[in-house]
Amino acid sequence: MEFEAIDLRQDVGAASYVKQESVQVVFARAAGSLASREGANHYQAGDALVTGSGGDRWSVSRERFERRYQPLPPLRHGSDGGYCSVALPVLARQIAHPFTVRRSAGGDQLRGNAHDWLLQYAPGDWGIVEDAKFRRLYQRV
Repeated sequence: MEFEAIDLRQDVGAASYVKQESVQVVFARAAGSLASREGANHYQAGDALVTGSGGDRWSVSRERFERRYQPLPPLRHGSDGGYCSVALPVLARQIAHPFTVRRSAGGDQLRGNAHDWLLQYAPGDWGIVEDAKFRRLYQRV
């Protein structure tokens, strides 16, 4: 199943959740790509390369990272080191079948397994989280 132009704001099966996770971050010195469970994550110089509490890795654009993560004291924003997620609500829905979605229009294509969660951070801004990780890190609001 491939999702194109889906909007969870109109989906009765979706709900709002917040994430609580401490992560380790290194800011990319040059453009590149890293492999995540869900697919390739292309990034630009300055983007955040995040290692989650379970050891999984992904990239976050610098602009989005600034809004969604805060440094753990005494670290300053923009420095490599420990950060925690900001409790900003996201829309999420568990998907019963394998599926794909693009991180953004024309962005990386992500692959989800049956029972993974499709997340909408904002219109046109998508992510996928495996079920066990979702249940460990996200709480319904």
